[in-house]
Amino acid sequence: MNVVEKVNFILRTLNTLFPNPMVPLKHSDSFTLLISVILSAQCTDVMVNRVTKDLFKLASIPEAFADMKFDELAKIIRPCGLVNHKTNAILKTAQILVSKFDGRVPETFEELEMLPGVGHKTASVVMAQAFNKPAFPVDTHIARLSVRWGLSTSKNVRKIEENLKQLFPQSTWHDTHIQMIEYGRKYCPARNHDTNKCIICAKLSNK
Repeated sequence: MNVVEKVNFILRTLNTLFPNPMVPLKHSDSFTLLISVILSAQCTDVMVNRVTKDLFKLASIPEAFADMKFDELAKIIRPCGLVNHKTNAILKTAQILVSKFDGRVPETFEELEMLPGVGHKTASVVMAQAFNKPAFPVDTHIARLSVRWGLSTSKNVRKIEENLKQLFPQSTWHDTHIQMIEYGRKYCPARNHDTNKCIICAKLSNK
C-alpha cells in the first residue's frame, strides 16, 4: 500500500465510521468555543461540557467574563483542573477581547495566539471549528494515530501537523481531525490497544 492508497483507505474508513462528525465541545459562537477549548487542556470534553452548561448560563460574552471575580469563576471551572491557570487565562483573554477587539474573537492565528492560554492547537481548533478556516489541530489522539499509522515519525505536534496537511486534502481537514479524535477514543486508545480490533491498524499492519 503506497502513501496515496493509505491516505485514501484512512479517509474512507473514517467517513464510514463517522460520516457526520460533530464538534465535541458544545458552544454557541466563537467566544464560547474559545473558552471551552481553554478549559479542555488536560481535561475531558465530557467534563468541559458539563461545566460550561452552567458557566454559559451565567456568562457567555467577553464583557460578562471580564467583569467576573477570580474566585467566582474559579469555583465554577474547578472540575476542569489547572484552575488557577485557566481562571487567569480566561479572565485576561476576556479583558483583552473587550479592550482590543471590541468583544470579538480575532480570526487570525497571530492574534489568537497572543491571547493568554491560547497556544497553536487552541487557535487551530477555533480557526477550524468556529471560522471554518484551513487548520488541522493536533491533540494527543491525533499525534498517537499519526505515528501508529505511519503518517509521521515525529513527536513534535507542529511537525505532525505539517505532515498531515501535506498528506490529506485541505478540503478534508475539518472533518478528518474530528474523526481521528473519535476513532482514537473508540478504536485506537493509548492503553490496551488491540490491533485486531482496530480496523485501520489491522489493515496497515498487514499491508
